[in-house]
Amino acid sequence: MTKLVYFAWVRERIGKGEEDIDLPASVKTGSDLLRHLKTLGDDYAHALEHENVIRIAINQEHVEHDEPIAGAREIALFPPMTGG
Repeated sequence: MTKLVYFAWVRERIGKGEEDIDLPASVKTGSDLLRHLKTLGDDYAHALEHENVIRIAINQEHVEHDEPIAGAREIALFPPMTGG
């Protein structure tokens, strides 16, 4: 079981802030995760439709989409940040 946490408009579009999910063995990278989540329903597909802009953090460390997610206790997904 992996804890997924969603932020900002990703959370708003999916309709929840977090969830625990069993990931299939085929989900090995952040990109695999995004593709899998998009199959879970229209809300996920809408939230992740532009997956290239979604940022991923594994155990609170930013990672690239092609990095492995094996052993992750928590995976966070969020849109690009803006700051000032």
